[in-house]
Amino acid sequence: MKHLLDPAILFFVLGLAAGLLRSNLEIPAPLSRFLSLYLLMALGLKGGFALAQSGWTVQVSAALVSALVLAVAVPAIAWCVLRRLLPPFDAAAVAATYGSVSAVTFVTASHLLEQQGTPAGGYMAAAMALMESPAIVLAVVMAHWLRAPASVAPIAVGSQAVMAGGPGIGPARVGSPLGPVLREALTDGGAVLLLGALLVGLLTGAQGEQAMHPFTVDLFKGLLAFFLLDMGLMTARSLPGLAGLGAQRLPLALFAVVGPVAHGLLALGLAKLAGLAAPEATLLAVLGASASYIAVPAVLRHAMPEARPALYVGLSLGVTFPFNLVLGIPLYGALARWWLG
Repeated sequence: MKHLLDPAILFFVLGLAAGLLRSNLEIPAPLSRFLSLYLLMALGLKGGFALAQSGWTVQVSAALVSALVLAVAVPAIAWCVLRRLLPPFDAAAVAATYGSVSAVTFVTASHLLEQQGTPAGGYMAAAMALMESPAIVLAVVMAHWLRAPASVAPIAVGSQAVMAGGPGIGPARVGSPLGPVLREALTDGGAVLLLGALLVGLLTGAQGEQAMHPFTVDLFKGLLAFFLLDMGLMTARSLPGLAGLGAQRLPLALFAVVGPVAHGLLALGLAKLAGLAAPEATLLAVLGASASYIAVPAVLRHAMPEARPALYVGLSLGVTFPFNLVLGIPLYGALARWWLG
């Protein structure tokens, strides 16, 4: 458990403790946004530089195909489980949240692999970008499908009554039109910046890597620690949202831990079939096991207002994110080394 003594992880613990103690410690929203954009840009550049050095290989293609398969399989599996526990819209929203990825978990895992002297291929940044949108698209399509058929009694959402849609249950004329929401999902600023930075790194190669070294290497550790401090504060703020779940709290909390581990094992199985090495398999498992708490919730608030944000944000940020950060990353790494060598 050496990674728990990493300064970045300890700053997350500090932020979590400060939030639980109701300290007035706070990271201004514009600074938090800057830090997230910095991490995506630095990660994209590192990936591009590494890809420029290695070139496009069969292994790169296999990793990207595995990522796409995972991006479709995870929300489908989560939906099959969650529809037995939750109303349709809540189940679809939580499934989409777990079908997408956490950039911060991925960045942290990448950093820890570098610290251990076993860095993964930079092309895994492209795998992360590919996995971000499919779950959002599936959720938007499912929301329109759930609203499609005949009629049902209205349920309250905010201050308005809407129809609780479902197969054969009735239309609900709520949410955003399909086209604009899909466009928002596919042109998300974080994904555009990540892929754009990866392209810049690929085009500039070794010369660009030397020029950007102070930005992508020297500053990275400190800014990651600062961002994880903010994530600790956010995690503490998300926990009260889980208090109102009543009898559902225990099975959903169990899903928020067991589900990601199962998704990580599925990712390791795909990595084995694809012939990936242990570091790349670790990152694929981290991607499969992570859940979105920024990009997907931002889209779902407009696309699926029938779902409860406290539920899908509370589970992903309040349970899964700290679990992955503290226990999940070393678990997936150990399993990858044991299984793939």
